[in-house]
Amino acid sequence: MRILLVNDTHKPIGELRQTLLAAGHEVLAEVASARELLKAVESQQPDVVIVDVDSPSRDTLEQLALVHRHAPRPVVMFSADGNDQLIRAAVGAGVTAYVVDGLAPARLAPIIQVALARFEQQADVRRKLDEVQCKLDERKLIDRAKGLLMEKRGMSEAQAYAALRQQAMNQGLKLADVARRIIAMADLLG
Repeated sequence: MRILLVNDTHKPIGELRQTLLAAGHEVLAEVASARELLKAVESQQPDVVIVDVDSPSRDTLEQLALVHRHAPRPVVMFSADGNDQLIRAAVGAGVTAYVVDGLAPARLAPIIQVALARFEQQADVRRKLDEVQCKLDERKLIDRAKGLLMEKRGMSEAQAYAALRQQAMNQGLKLADVARRIIAMADLLG
């Protein structure tokens, strides 16, 4: 596994690096500041990001949110700060495992596994949500196109839907694509 280390503290994380290497992981060049995080993730393509902070700063959380939005990865954060609001903010920024009080090398492997599992679960939920949103958007297009056909051609809802289906089959298109074309044409014609 390719792991990117972010050290936003003054303490050295050499022991963590050695533990990861001994476990067979590839440890990428260390990022000394969270401000460089998105660029490092995009260029180095790690499988997991591990952040060591005394207390996550606003800048760190903003950078993690950017990573979560543009290049999502499992993120493990080790912090000395167990403040509930900070933990919630970190999770909201995309942290998949927030560990307080200590970076014990023996606990590292299960923590990374939890982060990976949680990340995969979140990715699956996001994918399902995107599918549902896409279907809803398509349904709205189809309903709008049906409404146009009913208004302009005096069709019933069933007739409008049948006309859309027939057009989709004739043109080898998805129903939503035919609806999109009808709406575009109606917008063009006023």
